[in-house]
Amino acid sequence: MSTQETAALSEVQRRIAKPPVVKAARAMSFFGEHAAGWLAIGALGAVVDRKRRKQWLVGAAGVAAAHGASIAVKRVVRRPRPDSPDVEILVGTPSKLSFPSSHATSTAAAAVIYGGLTGKRLTPLLVPPMLVSRLVLGVHYPTDVLAGSVLGATIGAGVSRWLRKSERSE
Repeated sequence: MSTQETAALSEVQRRIAKPPVVKAARAMSFFGEHAAGWLAIGALGAVVDRKRRKQWLVGAAGVAAAHGASIAVKRVVRRPRPDSPDVEILVGTPSKLSFPSSHATSTAAAAVIYGGLTGKRLTPLLVPPMLVSRLVLGVHYPTDVLAGSVLGATIGAGVSRWLRKSERSE
């Protein structure tokens, strides 16, 4: 892997991987594992917002699709996770593959889709912390999280467009 990316990752850890930040990053990692937290929020939206139950369920399916797409890309690209004495791995991962970050992908998709459903701009609030958390934990390179966020936002935008069209046609 690029020594520049490893150096950047090491620098992020050196500057901000303090105990409270690592604790928060681990909690975010747990929440985002297999997109489970985002899927739970979609299910909760379907329960609470009965008038738009179908839209919430489609939104959650979009998050699941984004997560699945990231796994498919990982299996094609096969980039290994960071492995350098300059980078400390601070959380376990379900695979040894790094590109793109599935956490970044599902978070960006959820932010775009659920933001559309709630009328709130969730992307600036949700995506940057998740991306940084993956670097703090030492499990992704910067390009992994950037590519994951682009993949998730792209899928999220497509699902959101479809939801808006289907609402207008009902």
